[in-house]
Amino acid sequence: MQPENGLSRRKLLGGVALAGSAALLSACSSEAKECAGGPAVISKQRQLKMVTSWPKNFPGLGTGVERLAKRIEALSDGSITVKVYAAGELVGALGGFDAVSQGKADMYHAAEYYWQGKSPAFNFFAAVPMGMTAQEMNAWVRFGGGQELWDELSGRFNIKPFLAGNTGVQMGGWFQKDINSVEDFQGLRIRMPGLGGEVMKRLGATPVTKQGGEIFQALSQGNIDASEWIGPWNDLALGFHTIVKNYYYPGIHEPGASLSLGLNKDLWDDMGPREQEIIRAAAAAENDIMFAEFNANNARALDTLVNEHGVKLKKFSDDILIALGKLSAEVLADAAKTDDLTARVFESFHKARAEGIRWGAISEQAFAHARSLIDS
Repeated sequence: MQPENGLSRRKLLGGVALAGSAALLSACSSEAKECAGGPAVISKQRQLKMVTSWPKNFPGLGTGVERLAKRIEALSDGSITVKVYAAGELVGALGGFDAVSQGKADMYHAAEYYWQGKSPAFNFFAAVPMGMTAQEMNAWVRFGGGQELWDELSGRFNIKPFLAGNTGVQMGGWFQKDINSVEDFQGLRIRMPGLGGEVMKRLGATPVTKQGGEIFQALSQGNIDASEWIGPWNDLALGFHTIVKNYYYPGIHEPGASLSLGLNKDLWDDMGPREQEIIRAAAAAENDIMFAEFNANNARALDTLVNEHGVKLKKFSDDILIALGKLSAEVLADAAKTDDLTARVFESFHKARAEGIRWGAISEQAFAHARSLIDS
């Protein structure tokens, strides 16, 4: 049967084939070349510099960054290479944000609360006291509007951010003396960054911000009386147990500490769709892998600390946890008053946290209780 316009079937199919070829060719941007329907190959070579807040090859953090860099290279078939600089090699542990913002480095891997001096809103994309678990953070950022707010915040500083790791629930920290009541925090010099440090301050303690490599010396010389870091795996590696034996839990200041990959936005905007998807996929993979790695190794390291090194595992009393919870709510509410964007981030975060609490109560929390009723 002939088409109504009189074109033959052969001519019509030929025209469709030509149109399809044209569409295929137009889909090949300057970023990639595609031959005979084969896989796209990135034609632009990039050699990127990633600065970090972590000691070189440090378990979980430093090694995770190296894994992230290798994955980017592998997914791009070597078209994108990433050289990783540990804290202090190119910039200081807390200098990554400015370096990437200004284009002196291409990307950073760090915890966003290190940038709270730029805006208190950054805290919500790492960890805040009595905040969200790793799973809840993932849900908020990916499906609750968190990424859009984060893009808006970081975009003001010429940065494109991604989730790229999580330590899970952290420990309460190492304390030279017993903490039996809220009054025991009075006058305590404790290493704790972010809004958790502000909670400590309102308890009467003196919060101190120190990078990981400085904590051991500060504890051993008595410059600080207590310190949180991450959890058993990393704490064992830094040797805190050789100085302090009192190890408290839970760490309400970082219930699911998210780590981030930040790219210079000019670089991000210059990337083609396939390059951008490689970065997204690599960051998402590391976010999942690092969380699993921390959970596996924290359990093993805790056994080592307690059974081989005589560490005394202690739980904060309910009275202390209630006091910390009330102060945490005050600190977050005060932070939200800083500016309109921080207020919007807080509102979105608070809504997602409430949803997580409701669902968690009848899902993971309920199951954890059920499982605790039987022998392990």
